[in-house]
Amino acid sequence: MAAPTKKTTLVKKALQDALDARGYDTLTPVQEAVLNPGYVGADLLVSAQTGSGKTLGFGLAIAPTILEDETFGAAGAPLALVIAPTRELAMQVKRELAWLYAQAGVVMASTVGGMDMRDERRALERGAHIVVATPGRLRDHIMRNSIDLSQCRAVVLDEADEMLDLGFREDLEFILGEAPEDRQTLLFSATVPPQIAKLAKSYQRDAIRVVTKSESSQHADIAYRAMLVNDRDTDNAVINTLRFYEAPNAIVFANTRAMVNRLTTRLSNRGFQVVALSGELSQTERTHALQAMRDGRAQVCVATDVAARGIDLPNLDLVVHAELPSNHETLLHRSGRTGRAGRKGVSALIVTPKVRKKAERILGMAKLKSEWGPAPSADEVLARDEGRMFADPSWDVPVEESEASVVARLVAEKTPEQIAVAYLRMFREQHTAPEDLSDPNEKRAPREEFGPSVWFAVSGGRAAEAEPRRILPMICGAGDLSKEDVGAIRIQQDHSLVQIRESSVARLLNAVGPEMELEKGVTLTKLDQAPAFERGARPAGKSGPKPERKPYKDGPKSDHKSKRDTREDAHPPAEAKPAPTPKSATPIDWNDEPAPRVRKPKPADRKGGKPAGKPYGKSAGKADGPSRDRKPYSDKPGGDRPPRRTESEFQAQPYKGKGKPKGPPPPEGKPNSKKNVARANASDPSQSMRKPRAGAGKPGGKPAGKFGKKPGGKR
Repeated sequence: MAAPTKKTTLVKKALQDALDARGYDTLTPVQEAVLNPGYVGADLLVSAQTGSGKTLGFGLAIAPTILEDETFGAAGAPLALVIAPTRELAMQVKRELAWLYAQAGVVMASTVGGMDMRDERRALERGAHIVVATPGRLRDHIMRNSIDLSQCRAVVLDEADEMLDLGFREDLEFILGEAPEDRQTLLFSATVPPQIAKLAKSYQRDAIRVVTKSESSQHADIAYRAMLVNDRDTDNAVINTLRFYEAPNAIVFANTRAMVNRLTTRLSNRGFQVVALSGELSQTERTHALQAMRDGRAQVCVATDVAARGIDLPNLDLVVHAELPSNHETLLHRSGRTGRAGRKGVSALIVTPKVRKKAERILGMAKLKSEWGPAPSADEVLARDEGRMFADPSWDVPVEESEASVVARLVAEKTPEQIAVAYLRMFREQHTAPEDLSDPNEKRAPREEFGPSVWFAVSGGRAAEAEPRRILPMICGAGDLSKEDVGAIRIQQDHSLVQIRESSVARLLNAVGPEMELEKGVTLTKLDQAPAFERGARPAGKSGPKPERKPYKDGPKSDHKSKRDTREDAHPPAEAKPAPTPKSATPIDWNDEPAPRVRKPKPADRKGGKPAGKPYGKSAGKADGPSRDRKPYSDKPGGDRPPRRTESEFQAQPYKGKGKPKGPPPPEGKPNSKKNVARANASDPSQSMRKPRAGAGKPGGKPAGKFGKKPGGKR
């Protein structure tokens, strides 16, 4: 690195030696900006694009605050706290700051999710100068009193906008509330949305806004390519793009874990050295995947947005968006993985006709200019391979002594054409073959008539879980056919029926041989005529006979009969009823005015009591007679209701019990017995008809009742 300029005089000698050892000759714009002498100890809100050296920038910015002398003292409570959104970014920041402060005797510690919390607690107890953490795990340590923030002088929020997008707002507010108020707070973010500005206003003191020059030309070192492909060619476009650029390291972004797993399997089957990076993987698996990319053991990483945030790969020259991001900020974060530290990069967007408007809108909101065109075709990939083959420096290397004898033998025994074609074939075998892509602007032609055909039966049907997607490649591979030679495939219960073009039958029979075996356990049988399906066949030349429908559970609809049809089959009618005659055969003239409605006259007397015209429910007067006829009291002769008795007659009526009285008559001389009291009350109207209370009139008497407890007895 050159001699420190006016802005770099704040860099300590220990840090200057570390930069010189790493070969840093010049600082990036964001690093120069944060080293302004007027910014020492001040709160900063820095916005700079990804890959601009922000990690080294805030490492240099907090040095005057935490490093008073050339070296640190004994490790104790942390002096600086760096918070990152993801585990990968946190570990990357820890590595960067470790070599930057190595000669100053720094002790680093990390608290990130997925690691053993007991090991982190022991490391914090031993002491650390700088702690790098993720928000959730750091909050857990604070609540468990595992970390002491009383001596913290500087707090750095790296990728603050990403942390807010991931839902860490409450954790950040809690952490900043626990840190000392006189701390230095630095917020680094690629973009400054309103949420970041609000957070800075709440937890920073007179923050200085720092905008680097590189923000005016967003991602100047990244070339954007928007590739139009058909919906069915998305995976093939990804393969051709990877083959066209042949980048040392490439990332393919997907939106879901399912898409990551599918692309990983597809690329692995095509010969790519690929690793996956998604949220369902453990921390150990994610670390091994990134290490494989750094070591060169893998060239392609398929990842989701959350898993790939903040990762830094040294030779990452290509980013492929297999699925479009949700917004322009995510696009910038994805593409920012490449074009770092002065390297050139390519960001390729796979765009289908359905999402073209969305792609144009995202690029416009990000203020990016993209080159639109089709994805690399198979011919373009092969031409690019040819150029790389001739540009190989091994052509200019002279023949070594150990190779001279083999070269002489090749020249003597083989012609130049044979040597050249052998080399070409060996070169192409080292690379996966490109895919043929269809024109996204070309409309699909209507399917041609299949023509004359012959039917074959394949052993294994619905009972053996046979499917057309498995039978088609089996027929084509074993019978030397293409998919255009195969017509309809109909899965039956114990076998499957396949329609083969008549002109391709001979080639099929020659390929499978007399054993008629497609693969082990699967045989082929030629049918003399087209099979007769239960529901009839479709017109000739179409897609073959229509498959039989599955029964609808176990109900009567499986026989295509309704409940009414089933009931009529079980109980046929004796004779058909004649069709009802129409009420009127006179045609209706809808232009005539409707006739007035004629009300039906009310009866003169309803039920013999109520005169006509009286409102319903209104009782008639006495002069009009009774309101209604009463029903007879009984059906017996003279069964009218007897006349009501007078009060005197009712009182004179002697008491009669219901039925025959049980037991002997009550003895005389006991006026307090129940029956005597009832008789007395019945004859005396002044007495109450209510039963006397138990024990009334008899002090100390036992309570009456069925469950009364006798003295000294059991319940």
